[in-house]
Amino acid sequence: MKRILPLVGIAVLAGCQMMPSGSGSNQARATLDAKSGSSVAGQVNFQESKDTLHATARFTGLKPNSEHGFHIHEKGDCSAADATSAGGHFNPDGQAHGHYAQAKRHAGDLPNLVANEKGEASASFDVTGLRLDEGKHGILNRAVVVHAGPDDYKSQPAGNSGGRIACGVIRKK
Repeated sequence: MKRILPLVGIAVLAGCQMMPSGSGSNQARATLDAKSGSSVAGQVNFQESKDTLHATARFTGLKPNSEHGFHIHEKGDCSAADATSAGGHFNPDGQAHGHYAQAKRHAGDLPNLVANEKGEASASFDVTGLRLDEGKHGILNRAVVVHAGPDDYKSQPAGNSGGRIACGVIRKK
């Protein structure tokens, strides 16, 4: 028995080293439901790493071979049939709307989604200036919205991307 206990302790410690620390604490997800009479549905997963937020998204029910604006909105409320309850683009620093890779933009500006011939879209991208918390630049409990048309990345105040066809609230995993 005296020989077994140290081996059990070593095995437990080794197992702890293999588990990621803070597992799930830096991850969030939004499940989007159809709005404005569309059939769009999808999911966006977020993972925070230092000053970067990595996002992966998958959607179905989009118009085949189409492009769609995609943004984080200020309110975590998708209750309205047209998702207007989500408010405007998340913009804690009061910037003009712009391209998601530019320093001066709405914090919630994301890259357009591009649907294939089956109306499915997948995206994987990194953005800076956002956090997985509820602070000034935090996106938890805010909405992710897919728009009917493409974001032109320049029209003010929101990129001229049209109606809101899917909406979901960002929650911790």
